[in-house]
Amino acid sequence: MTAPATGRKKPRVYLTRKLPDAVETRMRELFDAELNIDDTPRTRAELAAAMAEVDVLVPTVTDRIDAELIEKAGPNLKLIAGFSNGTDHIDVDAAAKRGITVTNTPNVLTEDTADMTMALIFAVMRRLVEGSQVLMDKPGQWEGWSPTWMLGRRIGGKRIGIIGMGRIGTAVARRAKAFGLAVHYHNRGPINPATEAELEATHWDSLDQMLARVDIVSVNCPSTPATFHLLSARRLALMQPSSVIVNTARGDVIDEAALIQLLRDGKIAGAGLDVFQNEPAINPKLLKLAKEGKAVLFPHMGSATLEGRIDMGDKVIINIRAYYDGHRPPNRVLPGRD
Repeated sequence: MTAPATGRKKPRVYLTRKLPDAVETRMRELFDAELNIDDTPRTRAELAAAMAEVDVLVPTVTDRIDAELIEKAGPNLKLIAGFSNGTDHIDVDAAAKRGITVTNTPNVLTEDTADMTMALIFAVMRRLVEGSQVLMDKPGQWEGWSPTWMLGRRIGGKRIGIIGMGRIGTAVARRAKAFGLAVHYHNRGPINPATEAELEATHWDSLDQMLARVDIVSVNCPSTPATFHLLSARRLALMQPSSVIVNTARGDVIDEAALIQLLRDGKIAGAGLDVFQNEPAINPKLLKLAKEGKAVLFPHMGSATLEGRIDMGDKVIINIRAYYDGHRPPNRVLPGRD
């Protein structure tokens, strides 16, 4: 559904988090926008109160916009313009039933997230965080270079298995190939033959078979009911003892408890995680493993570049303007697509 193009005031827009200044300034120019200057996460009660009054809600991945909140929304709320690539935090079906359009910001975070995936691979395999901590935690105690100290693993010549060969997975594959990795992938189906040939990639119908054969597992699939704990205890146990896993997608794709146990037992060589099953809460056992050098943990930084955030904000603005100009927003998310 689209809004009428005439006879209207500026739409009331509610931002749940602080966005880059350039984005907020433009929103204030175009809309009656309520900002979150101090970036304090909105409570559920605050979200409910806003949704009862405003025309447009701009949530982020930290806001759970579920069916209960949507059901209580006021009659003016007609657009949920998500500041995110994924929409697993928004009940799109419930919104559709209320006649509320949902949009997202796709195709913005691809390169940034792929860069972070490679950063995690290097951090885990070359023990970058451990090395830095030696200098930071024990200043003056480093005794200099040694031929057998702080040895990591070479990247080139290894096999990477990418789970989810969408835009981000493909971008990871291009970077991996440039670093001399052999690309393997598991997807709902083979990718475009030309792209597969360019990447010299091997497609596996069976995730189980791929996991048992690669040195690095990269999780790049979306969070859906079908991918919840896709990497279960059984599947994680198929990985080689010398292999590592990195996740820049969503935390619930991996059975975190099972991963922790395998890392503790030395049955997987290492893990690099930018997302967590219950974030922002981090399992204390993961923190202990990080201190022991068995895991590298980043605080959901995969898409955190200034350029990426501004591009996301621009897409939010475009979606809002399109809707209130009487057009279909270019990034409308349709219900029932999981």
